[in-house]
Amino acid sequence: MTRLVVGPFNRVEGDLEVTLDIAEGQVRAARVNAPLYRGFERMLEGRDPRDALTITPRICGICSISQSAAAARALASAMGMTPTPQGARVAALIHAVENAADHLTHFHLFFMPDFTRPVYAGHGWHGRVIDRFTAIDGSALRAAVAARADLLHIVGMLAGKWPHTLAIQPGGVTRAPGPRDKARLAVSLRAFRRYLEETVFGAPLEEFVALSRIDDLMRWGRGDVGLFLDIAADLGLDGMGRGSGRYLSFGAYPVDAGPIFAAGAWDNGPRPLDTAAIREDLSHAWMTGTEAHPSEGRTEPDTTMSDPAYSWCKAPRLAGRSMETGALARQVVDGHPLARAMAGGGVLARVAARLLELARTQIVMEDLVAGIDPGATFMHSAPAPREGTGEGLVEAARGALGHWLRIADGRIASYQIIAPTTWNFSPRDAAGIPGPLEAALEGAPVQDGETTPVSVQHIVRSFDPCMVCTVH
Repeated sequence: MTRLVVGPFNRVEGDLEVTLDIAEGQVRAARVNAPLYRGFERMLEGRDPRDALTITPRICGICSISQSAAAARALASAMGMTPTPQGARVAALIHAVENAADHLTHFHLFFMPDFTRPVYAGHGWHGRVIDRFTAIDGSALRAAVAARADLLHIVGMLAGKWPHTLAIQPGGVTRAPGPRDKARLAVSLRAFRRYLEETVFGAPLEEFVALSRIDDLMRWGRGDVGLFLDIAADLGLDGMGRGSGRYLSFGAYPVDAGPIFAAGAWDNGPRPLDTAAIREDLSHAWMTGTEAHPSEGRTEPDTTMSDPAYSWCKAPRLAGRSMETGALARQVVDGHPLARAMAGGGVLARVAARLLELARTQIVMEDLVAGIDPGATFMHSAPAPREGTGEGLVEAARGALGHWLRIADGRIASYQIIAPTTWNFSPRDAAGIPGPLEAALEGAPVQDGETTPVSVQHIVRSFDPCMVCTVH
């Protein structure tokens, strides 16, 4: 048995270190370390509750709207209010734009450049990947960056700026779009659809969304998606980094009729979502305290950093079970047949589900814009309470994001956050059960002489980690 420490990783948001125990050419065990402690939860204590709307988006520059939406929902919960229907609609649109942009960024800038490596030079698809996905110069990368910038103009129109907007509030959104804005939004979405259909998918989005079988997916053969699927078939990405098949979604894009993508859990079948069953295990984290629900938890760093702890990341569990979260989880929970056919899958399943969700999210955004009523009320307001508790649950691009807030004497007494990567990159719990990434890395092939195994990089990036969100 040999030990290999891998890290830092390039094309991963934030700091990450993975310790691998290797025997007979494969990973026998993995330990994932989130080495950066941020302390945002402690920064919020003692502040006016409304300050969370300003501070929590600064946790991340990639998914700041997700943090903003979670903070707004936690504060609304504590205030006993709900946003206006049209305010919820526009907030969902702003959030969906950010998530779609994140999916586009992950596929083009983070994941696909892995296959330009010289180690793959003998494969028939390598020349196409070099042309399309070489860092800086790849034609697909240039097109994706331009399309992403144009899509984010929608956030500029509705939220003033990106990232770190204050547009999403407990009672709705701060800007009421007029008829001209609605027309401009529709034009922007038509342009983004045209890019997706001509370049990424190579066909109408509805055709991709209609896929229900893995065999049909693998025969897609069009656009950059087809190139990815050729690579996946050649390298066996379906069997690489397979998950437990346990998934969690808090439900994406809540509107007055409920979340557009359903909330729930999946464990060899649909399960009801009971957020009261969430606990954060501290046994292998550099934190002091005892296992608790986040509404009662604390963030107290253990500066001794003694064994058996090996990460700043806590280990969240749902009813004692580790849960994978992300686009695959959302689509499985929502009941899409292709996603359910891929449940328990590895690198292929996670990336294909992200592409599936990108196509579905475009359709969702178009429907949200079509339903905007410029004559409606987009926000109502109320004073922050002197006492109260709130729970804000949303779906960031990378998965389930929760904010838990307690207010006492008009100030924040406690604020706890569990980010998607906290779920996916958690350390072991008191029972020794590994987190989702740690478990997925077991069995990954390691070639002689590899110091940063390519299989490990593919698996890590298939989760699309945001390490700066992981420890607050």
